[in-house]
Amino acid sequence: MIYKEYGTGSSTIILLHGGGLSWWNYREEAELLQNEYHIILPVLDGHAASGRPFTTIEDNAAELITFIDEHFNGSVLLIGGLSLGAQILLEMLSQRQDITRHALVESASVLPSKVTNALIGPAFGSSYGLIKNRSFAKLQAESLHIRPELFEDYYRDTCLITKPDMIAFMKANTAYSLKDSIRESTADIHLYAGEKETGIIRKSVEQIHTTLPDSTVQILPGLYHGEFSLNHPDAYVQAVREILEH
Repeated sequence: MIYKEYGTGSSTIILLHGGGLSWWNYREEAELLQNEYHIILPVLDGHAASGRPFTTIEDNAAELITFIDEHFNGSVLLIGGLSLGAQILLEMLSQRQDITRHALVESASVLPSKVTNALIGPAFGSSYGLIKNRSFAKLQAESLHIRPELFEDYYRDTCLITKPDMIAFMKANTAYSLKDSIRESTADIHLYAGEKETGIIRKSVEQIHTTLPDSTVQILPGLYHGEFSLNHPDAYVQAVREILEH
């Protein structure tokens, strides 16, 4: 795992990108917040230039906790995460109850899908080569609702993800379930999802909120999976500021 850093503030915010993306998922948010906070954007294991293959969500969470222990005395102000990054965030909260004061969980799935999980290997075994085709990549980016300004970043870094890593983190994403130990978390937890998310994400939000009744839930009108942090950095930063003001 490698880390991109912005700002020199005394309070630290860590933002964890989605699967198949990279640190640029939150680049504009970091630029907007850098005058007030120290922003860290990790490149998750198995992603472009991370320097380490993807193993498990649990391993990524433990690696980040160790990083926080070594550099920030065991706790930071806020951690945010999208999709795979949100699952890693939930796992961090499960492994260490006081790892952060605030958590912004965007579009996390905690309901495993055995069928989807079983299909990932065969599907990517036959189609992986297409990711380096620009026309296919543009269609894929459009289907993921990634705004055009981010396409070159998306295409460059997707081409650098190996087939084993892509299969590994996608299988982990479809197999993750919430740990009971998250109930011990002392973090102020905020759940976000788009109105146009898949059913499994909406049901996951309900499951997390049921497990953590003190959490807040925001369903974002008109948005698809990942659009909040990827396509609306101003609104995302506003949400961060509101969380930190309470």
